[in-house]
Amino acid sequence: MATAAIESDSVTPYPVDPFDVSRPELYRDDQWQAPFRELRATSPVHYVAHSDFGPYWSISSYKPIVAVESLPDLYSSQAGGITIADFIEERGDVKMPMFIAMDRPKHTGQRRTVAPAFTPSEMVRLSDTIRSRTAEILDGLDWNTPFDWVDRVSVELTTQMLAILFDFPWEDRRKLTFWSDWAGDIEMVKTAEHRAQRLQHMYECGGYFQNLWNQKVGKEPTPDLISMMIHSDAMAEMDQMEFLGNLILLIVGGNDTTRNTMSAVAYGLDLFPDSRAKLEADPGLIHNAVQEIVRWQTPLAHMRRTATVDSELEGQRIAAGDKLILWYISANRDESVFEDADSILVDRPNARRHLAFGHGIHRCVGARLAELQVSVLLEEMAKRRMRVNVIGAPERVAACFVHGYRKLPVEISRY
Repeated sequence: MATAAIESDSVTPYPVDPFDVSRPELYRDDQWQAPFRELRATSPVHYVAHSDFGPYWSISSYKPIVAVESLPDLYSSQAGGITIADFIEERGDVKMPMFIAMDRPKHTGQRRTVAPAFTPSEMVRLSDTIRSRTAEILDGLDWNTPFDWVDRVSVELTTQMLAILFDFPWEDRRKLTFWSDWAGDIEMVKTAEHRAQRLQHMYECGGYFQNLWNQKVGKEPTPDLISMMIHSDAMAEMDQMEFLGNLILLIVGGNDTTRNTMSAVAYGLDLFPDSRAKLEADPGLIHNAVQEIVRWQTPLAHMRRTATVDSELEGQRIAAGDKLILWYISANRDESVFEDADSILVDRPNARRHLAFGHGIHRCVGARLAELQVSVLLEEMAKRRMRVNVIGAPERVAACFVHGYRKLPVEISRY
């Protein structure tokens, strides 16, 4: 069943499938909930024969997603990559290997290389820096005055953190946001023009980081990701494309996940004022609220696996080579696991069961850091009795991979 994706710059030769949940307008217009709700109820493992990304199996419920993630040898990350977009050599696609899109044993070695940057002891070491920078940004905001929360808070906090993790030149840190936006937007693969632009920006990213790498070669180890790569057996000898692929992984993973959860702190709590009031009255709920907001937002909507052999999943026959799209965004609204799943409940007892960070060997290596950053943001807002009031419709990312916000107009007031 696995075939090449159809180019979007050609005429679509098939009617729109209402259960093709890869369509960008569903996410741009925040209309993805209804089709997923029906898929979970009627066809949790559903075959989509035609889409702009080619045919795929849509896995929309919690249980089968966990089943697939628990069998990484049967359902490969490496065979087809981790997004719904296919690698098509004939159209000039360039392979950029990254450890999240590798199978064992290579995945294991490379993940272990960067994992020390996200240990509990590192979180303790970074916490003061995260808190002071969060306080500085919040103290720089004007009360009762409109501004864009995404740019002033979410982007700036995550970009600063990335710059610290990479020991990246501070004055150029917004380049990280720019590269992340281009790398994470899978809609870019649909036209030759955008593919070429994207590749150019990725090469610029690689060239910049290669200079940073060269400056650290032969130097004593330092607690940043580039130095960790240089001083490891698993990643010291990466070729240029593998280096670039892993950079893109760490930039997008470190940027989009946290950035869009921080935006959901503002948007989601405004949308559910009863939960916001409960959190304002009891800051002890903050750590649970972080898990709940991550669940509700699900900043990366899906991951992809490719079947290595013929198999069966929830009664459906999966052929070797078939593409399976694991819709975390849907599993986190699965009513059989999360009661009143479309609402934010800051005291939800099982909020931590969410799949927004994945499951199994590929679970997000930086999850602790994301949780720390969002927790500190909520704690510092609570100290200032800061309430974020949304004053206009958000501008959302029009894509089915990164589930996030481009802009969010707000004002802040005291409660």
